[in-house]
Amino acid sequence: MLDNLPRGTIVIEELEVGMTRHLEKTVTDRDIELFAEVSTDRNPVHLDDDYARDTIFEGRIAHGMLTAGLISAVIGEQLPGHGTVYLGQTLKFMAPVRPGDRVRAEVVVRDIDTRKRRVTLDTRCLVGDTIVLKGEANVLAPSAKFD
Repeated sequence: MLDNLPRGTIVIEELEVGMTRHLEKTVTDRDIELFAEVSTDRNPVHLDDDYARDTIFEGRIAHGMLTAGLISAVIGEQLPGHGTVYLGQTLKFMAPVRPGDRVRAEVVVRDIDTRKRRVTLDTRCLVGDTIVLKGEANVLAPSAKFD
């Protein structure tokens, strides 16, 4: 289930420092299986209960990049939205995401360079009150002047 704010575009001329958008998604076994298939990352910590029980995680976890993909969805669909070009992303994985966890991906505008159309975004994902991922994204935002 996905709880997503309206999709579309906020052009650079309308962005403001402090603007925020988010989405929430419950990570399912099927999400993990599909991500393993697409990425070809079949590490058993993601797919094999018996194997994962004997790891430091004591159970299966979602791929970190699956969680990071939720940040990409907020950026590409909401803030700035359609037409945004990713330039870079830093990620720090703080805690595991497990099947059944509801993840909230949040993006906040930290800095805007209107002339260059560059935007710096603070990014994070939470499960409940626990930050599971944090980082920074740099993007090229769409402009009303360039369709």
